[in-house]
Amino acid sequence: MPEPASPHLAVSLRRLVPLAILVAAGIGFVAVGGHRYLTASSLAQNRAWLCGLVARWGPGAAVLYVLVYAVAVALSLPGAAILTVAGGFLFGTWIGGSCAAIGATLGATCIFVAARAGLGGLAQRAGPFFKKLEAGFSANAFNYLLVLRLVPAFPFWLVNLVPALARVRLSTFLLATFIGIIPGTFVYASLGNGLGKVVEQPDPDILVHPSVLGPILALALLALLPVWYKRRRRRNIS
Repeated sequence: MPEPASPHLAVSLRRLVPLAILVAAGIGFVAVGGHRYLTASSLAQNRAWLCGLVARWGPGAAVLYVLVYAVAVALSLPGAAILTVAGGFLFGTWIGGSCAAIGATLGATCIFVAARAGLGGLAQRAGPFFKKLEAGFSANAFNYLLVLRLVPAFPFWLVNLVPALARVRLSTFLLATFIGIIPGTFVYASLGNGLGKVVEQPDPDILVHPSVLGPILALALLALLPVWYKRRRRRNIS
């Protein structure tokens, strides 16, 4: 007769269900081609419809945007930057950036909670590398996670999973994530707001306007942050 499954194994598998659902939904979305809607060309093609939706729904459109953003992040879909640009394009820099930051934090928290429930004890059983990782987060989890959010040297989805493996507290994850993504989020939202002005006022001189040129320069500086961070780390190690 086959031996009955271990109760501990059954509990572990049940805890993996939320994470498995998120992963499967993300793969399914990409498989059916849904990721094609999270592109700059799709934003341009649907601009009139989206603007009309915002005009009709008012605050409800902002709530819908937050929910869509949260789902996209929870499913680890590509195109978060385009969604942030779309927020600035549709709602302006401040409202769009705020909605994007809230949506990103909510989505990141969903996958963090799901991963911590299913994989939370993995670091203790996965060898010395993960034990060092957990020790690094335990020493100063907030600052460690804040740096990972401020300096986009690693994929956003990976920074959602690693703290879960290291068993970082939910409150620490929430606060460090929200604060850490604010600079980059508002840069992209400001870029979207500037692109909206280019569309509304198709004049070559608008490209040197501070509302358009400023976000582009800020985006260039943001792209250099990972390079600066890696060089600084190498200097500190040597």
